[in-house]
Amino acid sequence: MLRGIVVVVSAVVAVVLAGHRLIPVLGGFTTIVESVLPWLGWIVPLLLVAAALARSAVATAAALVPGVVWAVMFGSTLVRSPPGGPSDLAVGTVNVGVRNNASGEAVRAIADDLDLLAAQELTPGGPAAKQLNRTFKHRYAVSTVGLWSRYPISKRKPLDVGMGWVRALRAVVTTPKGEVTVYVMHLASARPGHTDSRDTSLAQARKLIDADTSERVLLLGDLNTATTDRGMRGLTPPLTDAQAAAGDGFGFTWPAEFPITRPDHILFRGMTATEAGVAPATGSDHRAAVASLRF
Repeated sequence: MLRGIVVVVSAVVAVVLAGHRLIPVLGGFTTIVESVLPWLGWIVPLLLVAAALARSAVATAAALVPGVVWAVMFGSTLVRSPPGGPSDLAVGTVNVGVRNNASGEAVRAIADDLDLLAAQELTPGGPAAKQLNRTFKHRYAVSTVGLWSRYPISKRKPLDVGMGWVRALRAVVTTPKGEVTVYVMHLASARPGHTDSRDTSLAQARKLIDADTSERVLLLGDLNTATTDRGMRGLTPPLTDAQAAAGDGFGFTWPAEFPITRPDHILFRGMTATEAGVAPATGSDHRAAVASLRF
C-alpha cells in the first residue's frame, strides 16, 4: 500500500509541476497552487523517505521523477549568480502596509541606496510619504501609490487599471543616461474563487505596456500575482522580470515573516538587470523588491 501511495503521489506532483498551466482554474484554486509552486519540491524528500520505508525500488524511482521535474524548472534559480557589472539606475518597490505605523522607518531603510522607489498602500501625508519627501527631491503620488526619484519626473498621469478608481500611475524620469518611462501599479487582489478583478487589471496593465512606445519601460509594484502564476504570462514577456534575470534565489516577498511567494515585481524593457534582491520593510506584511539596471 505504501509503495502504491508513493507512486501515485509522485505522479500527481510531477504532473502538477510540469503541467500546472494546463490545469483548469477551478474557482481560483490553481492560483494558490501556482503561487507556491516551488515549495512542492519539499514533497520529494518525504516521498523518498516513504519509498525507503516501503523498501521498494519502484517507489524510489517514482519519487525521483518529481524531483527531476522540479530541478529542471527551478534548479537554475538556486545556483544563478547576478551578472553584476556597472549599473545606471537602482530601483525598488514596496507595499508599505496601510496600517503600518512604522512605514516611515521602513522606507527610510530601503531608500538610502536607491534612485527610484515606488510605494503602494500609502496614506496621503502619512509617515512613509513624509519620509520619502525628505529623502528624494522629486515625487509623484496619486491615491495610494507613489513614485519618488532623485531625478526629475515629467509627463505624469494617473491610471485606472480596470478597477474603477486610480491605483496606478505613469511618469517619465529623466536620468543622466536618458529617459525611463515608469509605471507604478497596485493591481487588484486575488483570492481563492475571486480572481476576476485581478485578471482584469492584469489585462489592462498589458494593454498599457503594449501601447507604450518608449525605448525604456519600468513597471514597479504589487501586482498580486506570483512569478509562477499563469497570469504573469500577460506581462513577461513583453517585459523582463529583474529577479529572474539577475536575482539570487526566488526573491519571495510575502508574507514578510516567512515569505512563500512573490507578488511584488520589478519588470523592465530596454535595459539590462545587473542585480536584484529583497529588502526588509519594517512593519509591513511585504518585503521590498530591489534591483539595479544598466541602460
